[in-house]
Amino acid sequence: MSRARTIGVFAAAAVAVGGLSAPSATAAPSRAAAPPEFADASVHDPSLVTSGDELWVFGSHLAAARTEDLMRWELMADLVTPDNPLFEDVTTELAETFEWAEADTLWAADVARLEDGRYYMYYNACRGDSPRSAMGVAVADDVDGPYEDLGIILRSGHREGEGPSDDGTPYDARVHPNVVDPDTFFDADGNLWMVYGSYSGGVFILEMDEETGLPEPGQGYGTRLTGGNHARIEGPTIQYDPGTGYYYLYLSFGGLAVDGGYNMRVARATHPAGPYYDAEGNDMREVRADPDEPIFDDASIEPFGTKLMGNHLFQREVGDPGTGPGVGYVSPGHNTTYRDPDTGRTFLIFHTRFPGQGDRHEIRVHETYLNDRGWPVVAPYRYAGAAHERIQRRDLAGDYRFINHGKAISADVTRAQTVTLTQNGAVSGAVEGRWQRMGDNRARLTLGDQTYDGVFSREWNPTSSNWVVTFSVLSEAGVSLWGSQVEPMTDDAVVQAVVEDLTLGDTDAVVADLDLPTRGTHDASISWTSSAPDVISPSGEVTRPPAGADDAVVILTAEVTKGTVTVPVTFTVTVLAEPEPGLVAHYPFDGDLAEAAERLSPGTVTGERIDGDGGALEFASGVHGDAVLLDGTSGVRLPDGLISSGAYSVALWVRPDALTPYTTTFFGARDQNSWVSLLPVGHDGVGGNTMVWSGVDPYYDGDTGLQLPSGEWSHLALTVADGEVRVYVDGEVVHEGTGFPDVFTTAEGTFGLGVNWWDTPFEGAVDELQVHSGALTAEEVAALAAR
Repeated sequence: MSRARTIGVFAAAAVAVGGLSAPSATAAPSRAAAPPEFADASVHDPSLVTSGDELWVFGSHLAAARTEDLMRWELMADLVTPDNPLFEDVTTELAETFEWAEADTLWAADVARLEDGRYYMYYNACRGDSPRSAMGVAVADDVDGPYEDLGIILRSGHREGEGPSDDGTPYDARVHPNVVDPDTFFDADGNLWMVYGSYSGGVFILEMDEETGLPEPGQGYGTRLTGGNHARIEGPTIQYDPGTGYYYLYLSFGGLAVDGGYNMRVARATHPAGPYYDAEGNDMREVRADPDEPIFDDASIEPFGTKLMGNHLFQREVGDPGTGPGVGYVSPGHNTTYRDPDTGRTFLIFHTRFPGQGDRHEIRVHETYLNDRGWPVVAPYRYAGAAHERIQRRDLAGDYRFINHGKAISADVTRAQTVTLTQNGAVSGAVEGRWQRMGDNRARLTLGDQTYDGVFSREWNPTSSNWVVTFSVLSEAGVSLWGSQVEPMTDDAVVQAVVEDLTLGDTDAVVADLDLPTRGTHDASISWTSSAPDVISPSGEVTRPPAGADDAVVILTAEVTKGTVTVPVTFTVTVLAEPEPGLVAHYPFDGDLAEAAERLSPGTVTGERIDGDGGALEFASGVHGDAVLLDGTSGVRLPDGLISSGAYSVALWVRPDALTPYTTTFFGARDQNSWVSLLPVGHDGVGGNTMVWSGVDPYYDGDTGLQLPSGEWSHLALTVADGEVRVYVDGEVVHEGTGFPDVFTTAEGTFGLGVNWWDTPFEGAVDELQVHSGALTAEEVAALAAR
């Protein structure tokens, strides 16, 4: 096999007796050593190719990043624009692809180096809301381009009158593939293949010409491997292991969004074109969604596939070392694989989102091993560069944070429980059974009637910032379990650690429910009592005093217990009374940024970001007097804490002089993961319409069904109360809904006009900003919209 891209092979020499690829007996990572260094990049749907000493991943939106050590990534390209360095001008060169797909973006790209030494990019464009897709190939002499288009090789989503589909029959999305997510690989005999497909009719495989990089003629869409009837299965990649003789088909089940339940699974076959079977022996060709169930039926496909990883969180409990909420993933998936040709070590490379961080995603790399039955198991933490070591059995016993990945396709995040591995081989705690260490770090857990085989290893825990013993094991039913060891502590030390770490944050101006933790490190318990349970309940529910009443002062007492040791801790909490309904702030922008009645501080000028400097403003004729003129590089920072309740109204006149997606007019946030934004132009999911958008789990997309005109004044208003939201344009209701997130739960929120932390600033004019406590009536909004 002469291909430079080496992701398709495990090292035969690394396969130990019984099939386990175990850590070898080399130097252990020193606990005194400097912590590993990471540099992260965002590439959705990564696919890997090597170029000399560099490893590159290419993904959706024509993004690319490179690394030399799998830890420090550098983003090299992003966004489908004429400025993307991978093409001279991708928007014109792939015009035919975009025209067919009726989309202006590219999905998961795959780059492979073929026999001629050149780099072949298999690109694809898709509408997203249908299987209307086109896949093509472009070629370059160098991995970083520029790539020259060779044309479309597959199409899907044919409509009546457009001719037959690529297999010569009328296109049927239940049985024909969506031609996206390509992955090319060489088999054991040097033959080139491409596996691809998403939702729709399933995942397919094609034989390819290794000299031209094009499909062999006469195959249509190729051979179906799995999926169908719109089953949520996508992102295939295939890896060959010469030691076991198997081809491993990795797949992502579920949806890629933060609430989609994406999870990675694997099946294997003795031939590239299958049939593929999972750990239970299920034939993956039988996997289809039930046509009698609603579209995107997950229940039918959940039992299939060997699940390696899903939503999880090794949460940091009160008293644990380190800071932050812990480490875990949300919707990890669309992986690629890599084998280091020098060491034989193998890696799973994927994108993931993170608990409580919305849609933000980054590349992650985890090492993989083969267990006794020849199935891959995945290290619980990201690869941190450590050499392998043989771990002494006495170091394996102890308490572990424990994750059971199960088989579900779910948006729920599995939180860690506690299990104990005793020196005599018992397992107790969240699960009970026996454990063994066999040979060089091979791990076996026997829990009930299930045996789980895998590996012990030492990994870098980023929360505690130290190297910890972990296990990763897999059952015959295809369920993965992970464990992460915690440091032993006496009961006195546990309670003391919890007491020292226990905090409620700012307790001088509470306006929303409190998160009162009930569990500390090493399963310590925390119980709460309140001096005024009608204001703050023992579970943290806050009832603010009514408007006009005094603020309430409450004493909360926590009792921390571990074993026979109990220590109380008290907190004094001030709960602010509800604000009086009425006008909170009025910014007329008549030549300055002052608040009309000096109730609040003036606004301040920002640069391109809400917390940046360096901007400049002008004032021009507005609807009433002057208006502030924003040039697309500046914004206005409003006073912190402008809104601090769940009932409020915002009204302003806006004149967009440019319409760009995601650009905000009024923006308010609790933090970078919880915010409310009024957008003249929303994202593709609402067709670019004007919208109110809230960035908390789940997102709230308030589509107005229209778009504000450019170069004209429009009055925009938002009212919120008890989760009910209305958006008005020129005094008329254009959106109303329920379940709107309660974002402004602190008295220190961040607010601005025309800018946020991420997107293109607003270009145009803003006039007569008003913020009210409580929800204005339709009549009151109409009065504000009158010129």
